[in-house]
Amino acid sequence: MSNILTRTNFNLPGQKNLYTGKVRDVYNINDEYLVMVASDRISAFDVVLPKGIPFKGQVLNQIAAKFLDATADICPNWKISTPDPNVTIGRFCKIYPVEMIIRGYLTGSSWRTYQKGIRNICGVAIPDGMKEHQRFPEPIITPTTKAQEGHDEDISEEELIAQGLIPASGYQLIKQYTLALFQRGTEIAQEKGLILVDTKYEFGKGPDGKIYLCDEIHTPDSSRYFYLDGYEERFSRGEPQRQLSKEFVREWLMANGFMGKEGQQVPEMTDSWINEISERYIELYEVITGEKFQRADNRDIQQRIEKNILKFLLAQ
Repeated sequence: MSNILTRTNFNLPGQKNLYTGKVRDVYNINDEYLVMVASDRISAFDVVLPKGIPFKGQVLNQIAAKFLDATADICPNWKISTPDPNVTIGRFCKIYPVEMIIRGYLTGSSWRTYQKGIRNICGVAIPDGMKEHQRFPEPIITPTTKAQEGHDEDISEEELIAQGLIPASGYQLIKQYTLALFQRGTEIAQEKGLILVDTKYEFGKGPDGKIYLCDEIHTPDSSRYFYLDGYEERFSRGEPQRQLSKEFVREWLMANGFMGKEGQQVPEMTDSWINEISERYIELYEVITGEKFQRADNRDIQQRIEKNILKFLLAQ
């Protein structure tokens, strides 16, 4: 099995701090740059699973970079450079502690909530009589708080503004960006024979006071995709959809008695299962980009990444 990147701890020039998220390690360079390293960690139900997935970080980083470039005309984003297959370097932004989740279909966690009889998600009314995987008349935005530890929590537009998580004027612009980005992502997915089912965006404020799209965009960690071919037939028969996303990992965990609740144990992740997850991530990359995935040389992945980051920083 290839060298898997589960954690970094570089000491970079100008480094002020290191934030370790569920998947990414983020280095603050003098409040000027953010160096974001996409690791091979994988999380589900807000829990980081005990083993990493080969090439997952490269898949996430390269898909995100492509979509940041493909949406730069919609809203400004933080990306400056991708000096390494696992690294994006961008402008320093203060990230709003809210994930802007937008859903085009009733599926995943929204369907699980709907099954419990709940007809209001994050202040958005959901009509009775809907079925799993059914398309909403219009996409809905269901924000969550971005928890430092534990589970993210659903929150309504009114609540997040009242709590000061995002100012009212800024939220309206972020909402506008979210809808436009989802529309662009939907169009790109359709061209590749996919349906962008739902996704999440994160935003931050730069030193210039402008709002920027940050972090990843339209990756299998942040998004759910169905195959367009056969969607209607499967939906009409009440069958599961063919999908490219992390949902298959969540389904495997649930089938083995794990949903991130106290006292539950993560089931054993065998080498064959880990490789299957890796191949699914690579499959999504190739379908959504229309390009063959080029596996990076991971024989000494830590050294490669550090060398490429330093090359960028020392040239500034």
